Amino acid sequence: MAKDPKSSLHLQYDEEILEYCIISRNGIRRSLVDGKKIFNVKDFGAKGDGSFDDTQAFKKAWKKACASTTAVFMVPSKKTYLLKPIAFSGPCTSSTTVKIYGSILASKNRSDYQKSTRRWLVFEEINNLYVEGGGKIDGNGMIWWKNSCKINKTEPCKHAPTALEFSKCKNLVVRNLHIQNAQQMHVNFNSCNFVKASNLKVTSPEDSPNTDGIHITNTQNINVTNSTIGAGDDCISIENGSHKVRATNITCGPGHGISIGSLGDNNSKAHVSNITVDGATLTKTTNGLRIKTWQGGSGVASNIIFKNIKLYNVDNPIIIDQNYCDQDKPCKKKKSAVQVKHVVYENIRGTSSSKKAVIFDCSVNHPCLDITMKNVKINSVEGTKTAEATCNNVQLNKVIDVSPKC
Repeated sequence: MAKDPKSSLHLQYDEEILEYCIISRNGIRRSLVDGKKIFNVKDFGAKGDGSFDDTQAFKKAWKKACASTTAVFMVPSKKTYLLKPIAFSGPCTSSTTVKIYGSILASKNRSDYQKSTRRWLVFEEINNLYVEGGGKIDGNGMIWWKNSCKINKTEPCKHAPTALEFSKCKNLVVRNLHIQNAQQMHVNFNSCNFVKASNLKVTSPEDSPNTDGIHITNTQNINVTNSTIGAGDDCISIENGSHKVRATNITCGPGHGISIGSLGDNNSKAHVSNITVDGATLTKTTNGLRIKTWQGGSGVASNIIFKNIKLYNVDNPIIIDQNYCDQDKPCKKKKSAVQVKHVVYENIRGTSSSKKAVIFDCSVNHPCLDITMKNVKINSVEGTKTAEATCNNVQLNKVIDVSPKC
């Protein structure tokens, strides 16, 4: 059936002038972003040749955009912008959109980070922020990795910058970005509220140290969807103060799996709750679905759901480790622990590359409580071997159609 030209709706888009318009029935073009001012970094002196320091141009463009009404901060396509550490700070006058079409590359000169040892690109204290565009953010992390104490044992252990951090932001949307080769963590949501993160791609080598894909700490009401993560540490890590976290349709590998924690390090108190991972595929990761806590901590990790998960050739597919110890010297035995309770594993299938497909290594003094397992079947990657379960100090509530089981 032929379309009626009078009823046809055409969406036109030009990324350089950011013009959205409808050709209506009478042929009149109407902007869909009326009133939005565009602040293009090239108009503020950015060269985008990958070698000139464009930091000051980005600062000038951001200052104008943040002070404007319904502004668009634009990073044009087909260019590579070299940046030193920079903070895009609010509060801004109104909602702000950041369009990243080109590539942003981190300075590889470590002396540039002396005043900002933990950060590179930071968006902080901004409400109603949208960051999108399909561009690439490259942390240029190789110089940091080879100087990491996990790679070079003669080096002292120091933190490296996070590639992209959102701090104290409310009503935040981050989508359609590629973040790669982070100095340490790739994306960090810190102390944010009401966050939608989608269609993110994270890539770094499997041997890059401490390069978590998406790190969530002290953040509430966050949804992470339709994202692919491959790095040298946890694909997603959820830490203290995070509540109402939902991750759906996640592809993970390589990496250390999807982790809650670590929690309770240095005898600290930790609380996380209402965490749901619904729909994920993990391939050749060193862990699968993991909850990890240090001895000596306190607090609670509760109301956690892992469901509709596929695991392929994964070490430690399901693990609760309340004796986590990420240090060279053995950790001392301690009586206190972060309480782990109300955890559900449902509709989980796959293969384990290790003998132990299920490990519940819980605290003697604070055992894991109310653990439910339904429709969980994990086989050994070698068909002749049967996967096993180890269950210490765990109170199982329901176990229905589970293999291997405690």
